Amino acid sequence: MNYSFTNGKLLDGNRDMQVQTGLCILVKDGLISDIVPDTADVTGYRRVDLHGHYILPGLINMHVHLAGNGKPQKKQRDNEKLVKRIMSTRLTRTIAYKMVCGFANDELLGGVTTIRTVGGLGDFDTRLRDEITAGSRVGPRILASNQGISVPGGHMAGSVAVAAANIPEALAQLEKARSEKVDLIKLMITGGVLDAKEKGVPGELKMPPEMVRAVCDKAHSYGYLAAAHVESPEGVRMALENGVDSIEHGAKMDADMIRLFKERGAFLCTTISPALPYALFDRSITNATEVEQYNGNVVFEGIIDCAKAALANDIPVVLGNDVGCPWITQYDFWRELYYFHKYVGVSNAFALYTATKRSAELAGIGHLTGSIEKGKAADLIVTAENPLEDLRALRNLELVVARGNVIEHPVIKKRKQVEAELDKFL
Repeated sequence: MNYSFTNGKLLDGNRDMQVQTGLCILVKDGLISDIVPDTADVTGYRRVDLHGHYILPGLINMHVHLAGNGKPQKKQRDNEKLVKRIMSTRLTRTIAYKMVCGFANDELLGGVTTIRTVGGLGDFDTRLRDEITAGSRVGPRILASNQGISVPGGHMAGSVAVAAANIPEALAQLEKARSEKVDLIKLMITGGVLDAKEKGVPGELKMPPEMVRAVCDKAHSYGYLAAAHVESPEGVRMALENGVDSIEHGAKMDADMIRLFKERGAFLCTTISPALPYALFDRSITNATEVEQYNGNVVFEGIIDCAKAALANDIPVVLGNDVGCPWITQYDFWRELYYFHKYVGVSNAFALYTATKRSAELAGIGHLTGSIEKGKAADLIVTAENPLEDLRALRNLELVVARGNVIEHPVIKKRKQVEAELDKFL
């Protein structure tokens, strides 16, 4: 169906976006066919009256694990054992895939019209991507990595990443990912907050430099970008020195790291959301150990420092909320924009730009989506209040449009405990 979105206040997704009025967005065959005055003749289009509400590009979540639900945990799970059980039979795989499809739909209902997955179950992410593209399922546009590449004992090894013991095994996994027609390659170079057993050592190097170099070189020869989980300065330096294109998470910056970012033309994916509960919640709520809370704070401060330094040095930044980590659900990506504004100090307009047009450009799909322009996909969201004044306007949406498919008054089942605890930091 073709639509005309009228009587709205338009935020186009550009860096210095301001409210534009008196315009009508025409959508034909899933694309923005034109932007015309509200007084134009729109015969042949179904009229959608926005009642003076705000229409802007759909959000882009650049760091997603579709297998996770964000449920708080009383103790650490054995993810490798859990995934092995989930993937062991046809029935359990079917159930797991249905769950993943539901989580992707939650992303969409939360206003995210494009996701970039960075570690998942088997080939679920590319399979779902193709079904959504074909129109047989509803969900956001997906840029998929499927399973990441880790090392034995490394971050997420055996769950959403394959443990490669040597370079040939790592390259074999790359070839498998290529056969699944992934969109990017994900490496797990360092450990994370929950991997560290001592204070002050989150982000311990796990993957050897020569393996990173071998995978990145081969990935680049196939036209892939390589993203890397990194949570320490040593990890950032090593990743950039050996060909990584995007640093996921980040760590406290120094001049050498800034130089490497610029030489590589790499970008930073800031993920404040997953570290915040471990750093700022009382341990009686997170059930974290003293070591985990200490390291959570190291990572939290490192990610914020990295984002500030990147922006100060014209290093491009995108946003992801590492959905699937405890306390981080598939529907609340808007919080990452809010934290980016609150802790990194950017304007609301810049946070919106970062999570729309900027992310689309750096993901290589800027010609398809990310801003409200003629010829781009009709990936749109509508809010009752002005997100330029308060990003919490993104919390409750009036409308979501994904490639021309309209969802009115999206409703999501939310986790009350998660909402209550996270709301304390708004």
